[in-house]
Amino acid sequence: MHPETAAIRTRAEQSPHREHATSIYMTSSYTFDSAEHARALFAKEMEGPVYSRYSNPGVDEFVAKVCQMENAEDGVAVATGMSAVFTPFGALLNTGDHLLCSQSVFGSTTQIANKILPRWGIETSFAPIEDPEAWPDLFRPNTKLVCIETPSNPALDLIDLEWISKLCKERGVLLFVDNVFATPVVQRPLDYGADLVMHSTTKFMDGQGRSLGGIVVGKKEVIEEVRFFARHTGPALSPFNAWLVSKSLETLYVRMERHCQSALKVAQFLEGHSEVAFVKYPHLPSHPQYELAKRQMAMGGGIVTFDVKGGLEQGRRFLDALQMCSLSANLGDTRTICTHPASTTHSSLTDEERAAVGILPGFVRIAVGLEYIDDIIADLDQALQASKG
Repeated sequence: MHPETAAIRTRAEQSPHREHATSIYMTSSYTFDSAEHARALFAKEMEGPVYSRYSNPGVDEFVAKVCQMENAEDGVAVATGMSAVFTPFGALLNTGDHLLCSQSVFGSTTQIANKILPRWGIETSFAPIEDPEAWPDLFRPNTKLVCIETPSNPALDLIDLEWISKLCKERGVLLFVDNVFATPVVQRPLDYGADLVMHSTTKFMDGQGRSLGGIVVGKKEVIEEVRFFARHTGPALSPFNAWLVSKSLETLYVRMERHCQSALKVAQFLEGHSEVAFVKYPHLPSHPQYELAKRQMAMGGGIVTFDVKGGLEQGRRFLDALQMCSLSANLGDTRTICTHPASTTHSSLTDEERAAVGILPGFVRIAVGLEYIDDIIADLDQALQASKG
């Protein structure tokens, strides 16, 4: 099946009631036919659920859908997007190992690398996203994992997936890609050679701001290590949230088409606005990596970033003047959301660290929703006009 069809038709086994929509499997445990049946399940001689921290029919359905959409061999669902970042770190890195991470990743990923991994003797180097030529020299003999995000949050900088995959394979290093901004609708990093891909299902996959969740998919032998770590440390996705997101995947393709179409129109509008210093959007010809974006991204994504001319104070006035768009730290919702990264999602970074990844004081991130496009643009326009000094 095509991924669009798989997202709709992949499902858990029906009960005797033959329900058309998958049921919610709200159970912590399962019964066994006999002592031998229980033994065989725990020994992995038979397939079947034993405990919902390990597996759940609804969670398994969700994982199977994402695997087909990302062209992955296997996957593990976890409780949050950050759990989907940390679980592979915990599973694949040991004391004395080295992590090479793009400088442009989500703020909490940076915090894990800087504040948590060093507790276990794991070192991290940060590679400048704007200088690919510097990356080869940053690999060490003990480098075990490369972690990247493309497009980056929030600066929308890109990394050439084919290039970085080749670089990692030449050195025998695993490549782990945060694909949250793009979703498998826009790009599939595993097709370019990545080993693991993660999603915060809280974002576009849920799409309505209702639930927390995360997922890691990739090559089977690597996922086995991730599954072992997740099974014994316990960041399990709840059956209810799995059901919500699995149902949401059925509309992800049509939703992402609308998000991307509207985001391009928003970017084009902002680029011509007198109060805007600059705009970044991957499928806007002015984006520095436009040709790369056209090559590896089917569409430009649902996120637009821009900087107001008046810096921090005008940026605040713009946000305060919005009438319809929401102020929130989330993204990927049906409702358009505006965020000021410097004071929210990336506030834990220093001024220098924010500047290094393109987050200026007046920088605004827009997660373009599904409202009628003229209404989105009208609200942005009146807020920009009201923000003038």
